[in-house]
Amino acid sequence: MQRTVVPPGERAKFLERAKARELHYTGAGCQFWLFEEAALAGAFMEFTEARDVDTLKRAHATAPEPPLDPGRIYTQMDLPE
Repeated sequence: MQRTVVPPGERAKFLERAKARELHYTGAGCQFWLFEEAALAGAFMEFTEARDVDTLKRAHATAPEPPLDPGRIYTQMDLPE
């Protein structure tokens, strides 16, 4: 998960790079999502996930733009019933 604020003049370039990241992660067996904050144009949140930690670690290690903190990986929790 990574948050980025992009100035209006850099939006097109950011979206091109985000597309390259999406292609990388989906090609590495991961999912990639990009959201833009509804009330603040240019404020983006990226999410990547994989079926297991090792797949995500490998994808981060070979990413065209590695995440700022590739060691910070979250795993889904099962909530008590």
